[in-house]
Amino acid sequence: MKSYLLLFFTVFFNAFFLQSQEMNELVNDPDYIKTVVFNVPAENMLPIFNMGDTIKLEFDDIIGDEADYYYQFEHYDHDWKSSRLFKNEFLEGIDDMRIFNYRNSFTTLQPYSHYTLTIPNQFTQGFKVSGNYMIHIYNDDRELVFSRKFMIVEDIAQVGVAVRRARDLNYVNTQQRVEFNIDSKEVNFINPNEQLKVTVIQNLDLTNTIDQLKPQFNLGNKQVYRYDEKSSFWAGNEYLNFENRDFRAPNVNIDYVIKKDLYEAFLFVDLPRKNRDYTFFPDINGGFKVTTIDNEDNAVQAEYVKIHFSLDTKDIEIPRGSTLHVMGNYNGFQVSDENMMIPSENGSSYSTTLTLKQGFYNYKYAVVHPDGRIDYGFVAGNNWQTENEYTVLAYFREIGGRYDRLIGKGSANSRNITN
Repeated sequence: MKSYLLLFFTVFFNAFFLQSQEMNELVNDPDYIKTVVFNVPAENMLPIFNMGDTIKLEFDDIIGDEADYYYQFEHYDHDWKSSRLFKNEFLEGIDDMRIFNYRNSFTTLQPYSHYTLTIPNQFTQGFKVSGNYMIHIYNDDRELVFSRKFMIVEDIAQVGVAVRRARDLNYVNTQQRVEFNIDSKEVNFINPNEQLKVTVIQNLDLTNTIDQLKPQFNLGNKQVYRYDEKSSFWAGNEYLNFENRDFRAPNVNIDYVIKKDLYEAFLFVDLPRKNRDYTFFPDINGGFKVTTIDNEDNAVQAEYVKIHFSLDTKDIEIPRGSTLHVMGNYNGFQVSDENMMIPSENGSSYSTTLTLKQGFYNYKYAVVHPDGRIDYGFVAGNNWQTENEYTVLAYFREIGGRYDRLIGKGSANSRNITN
């Protein structure tokens, strides 16, 4: 009897440990999950919502077999570690329910099923507290298919943000630093060094953030952060882009189109910009927008097109052991085998092919070093003039509190950069 009990608790513990570990990690989207978006504008796709907002998540399954998917929510502290809250403390209603709202594509060469989850719904009414969240999507076999982060803010603190050039002369032409302050009439920051946490995000990339900053001084209840090195980001360069609203003919930055099983669009060959003069051209900071010319319902009528990327690397040498990837919010800035580029036989170029829904897309080439560090500047360079959007999130934990509240957010754009 004891041996059976021991076996039971061992299996239960292992399952609980693996699930807890799984809940804290983002897994790369499988190659059949595409176009995962929240209901936020394409030009600012950061998934930050106010308390009580309607939250909508949409995605496509290009297998198109009407598979069943289930959703779960988890709450996290400012550092994306699971909070100490039980589910009934942060969720109104229940989750672990099937996503019932889906439609199949029609008039498309690539069949797919388009799924839509809206909160509130008949099972899940909403969220009781602010903070960091993840939605986890599972299949029928209870396997985690993909996850996405999002944030819910109470908006009871004012966050003022400004973008400056770096003070360090070694980086004055390649970095941008973020200054900010946090003030509130509703929250008294008694011990801000311990109670107040911040996260600074560059553009839409939740993998490119700065935290661990403490206020340098205060003016009354206003907490002021005026760091140099600690709050500086590599400035990068403007995103490249293409548009294929009409998949039957070349559009913006598309050289030519052919038709096989699917339409295939070949982009013009890109060149490294690391040692070139900065040139401004508008972008949406890594985002994308599904758009077509003549469809009434892009969710299920837009085509999937194979996009061929090519980078001329005769003037640069990718470091040994590093890999080159096409990066953007089309997959949440994930580093995956799918977006890894393959060198040509003579090493003079790299190329890869991604299957993407019709629309307007921003992208960059990034070198991923053996230690996991993502280096956008290796190919694109870093220019202090680059237009970047910076978002500052302010988290607060009450004395004796069990979770981090997201009490405010602020943003600023480097187009107004000053010294």
